[in-house]
Amino acid sequence: MERLLQQIQFLVEIDKLKTVLRQTRLIDADRRENSAEHSWHLAVAAMVLAEHANDSIDLAKVLKMVLIHDLVEIDAGDTFCYDYAGYADKALREERAAERIFGLLPQEQGREFRALWQEFEERATPEARFAAALDRFMPVLHNLHTGGGTWTRHGITRAQVEERNSPMAEGSVTLWAYISRALDEAEAAGILEDWRED
Repeated sequence: MERLLQQIQFLVEIDKLKTVLRQTRLIDADRRENSAEHSWHLAVAAMVLAEHANDSIDLAKVLKMVLIHDLVEIDAGDTFCYDYAGYADKALREERAAERIFGLLPQEQGREFRALWQEFEERATPEARFAAALDRFMPVLHNLHTGGGTWTRHGITRAQVEERNSPMAEGSVTLWAYISRALDEAEAAGILEDWRED
């Protein structure tokens, strides 16, 4: 019974992820997505796009990673990917959050979840690289389908988008090639600032 109570406490706690708002706007609604919606969307994207991973992957492991990778945001908050000052202490905030949140689970489950989260962060395995590629792919897709979305609102340049998202190629060359072409179109349409100097 104690094990079950720990698991239930964890499930109740992670409901808070639904209240963590991201900068990304929903494609067909005028509101920001929350981190739980983002994680769900990544899980579906993983199932749909798995064939485009650079390497052979264990899809079940990728699904686990994308579903838990942002649970640390319950404590650490969502750091906007172009908030360079916010990234200064992001790793420390998230480490502390991982310790507390995964620590709610029975010990061996907590260790498993923490290890999956760490693997995602380090991008050292094919599964982690593909999961991380999806984590970059989906927000770009949202921006492309919302007239520039956060790029326009925050004055983000193409150079910034490319710098942030080029590691996508580590997990899927195909997805990065698609995004690169889409960025050309976004720039031509005027929804992404030209990075080239005059």
